[in-house]
Amino acid sequence: METVRIALGERSYAIHIGAGVLDEAQLYAAHVAGRQVVVITNQVVAPLYLDRLEAALRRAGAQVAAIVLPDGEQTKDWATLERVFDRLLEARFGRDAIVVALGGGVIGDLAGFAAAVYQRGVPLIQVPTTLLAQVDSSVGGKTAINHFRGKNMVGAFHQPLAVISDLTTLDTLPERELRAGLAEVIKHGFALDAEFVLWLESHMEQLLRRERASLGYAVRRSCELKASVVALDERESGLRALLNFGHTFGHAIETAQGYGVWLHGEAIAAGMVMAADLSVRMALLGRSEAMRLESLLVRAGLPVSNPHIPAAQLLECMGVDKKADRGRLRFVLLSAPGHALVRADVVDEAVLATIAACTPAEFAASR
Repeated sequence: METVRIALGERSYAIHIGAGVLDEAQLYAAHVAGRQVVVITNQVVAPLYLDRLEAALRRAGAQVAAIVLPDGEQTKDWATLERVFDRLLEARFGRDAIVVALGGGVIGDLAGFAAAVYQRGVPLIQVPTTLLAQVDSSVGGKTAINHFRGKNMVGAFHQPLAVISDLTTLDTLPERELRAGLAEVIKHGFALDAEFVLWLESHMEQLLRRERASLGYAVRRSCELKASVVALDERESGLRALLNFGHTFGHAIETAQGYGVWLHGEAIAAGMVMAADLSVRMALLGRSEAMRLESLLVRAGLPVSNPHIPAAQLLECMGVDKKADRGRLRFVLLSAPGHALVRADVVDEAVLATIAACTPAEFAASR
């Protein structure tokens, strides 16, 4: 087991990464002994890991109940949140109860938001079971549900007590989910760490083969990078915005298509290509460096173009993006691999040119 710490003063916590850590009762005991615990999970993850987690929590001294929800991004909404609250109130869970999120990014975001607002906030433990959740969404305290007008538009910052990332859960991950998780790994490299980009370029095949050592390093390095940013800017007043590389375009794709058509990581992959193209148009990045990103995403089996969404629709969806500042969109762009920056002076003409260049027909013709 390896441990990465997020330094946030009294809200500091550990991310435990390793094979079999889901079953380690001692990792939960200090938080859950003598407490009511509700595990929130979904119908895909529950048959695989719920019994094991419940057993570990009981060995740690907890009283355990579970809420099993439908799978899919489309369930990250008000109706599902109300269902969670109904179950918590029916079971008379109080302010000393603890929520444990067992699953991928959807469960982590939804359960985290439920914990943030139930009785004005109860503690949370994240037990992510997908690569995307282990490298990104379970770390940093962002929680949210979707609104039909925008992705993650209703949420709160709510740091967990701990994150327990069991690498063996990646063995049962569908191939498409694994590849979607790699998009966030690649994002961390291109936004923050040029050396990590080089490592990813030389280890992509090992990651796709699910070699445990390579996956373990990718998870740990991603968590280290995110932890270093979150410790300096917990609530995204500046530096943390760099972690949104690819997300302005990517979230717009998810919203325009309807949640769940593409996985989050798939939309972010296409969004990163578009952000890199825009970086080139802004004379920040060389075309060859943008092609390095595109090539790595293609090797990971991820989409690299806009899926036939009209420019006007994408712009409308981006217009309600929560990263806007005083009515102007802020784009996270690249000056080099490993060096992201935020720009709020991007003109619509440049954005439209990027969207046009990244439609499937134009994209294929230019390659």
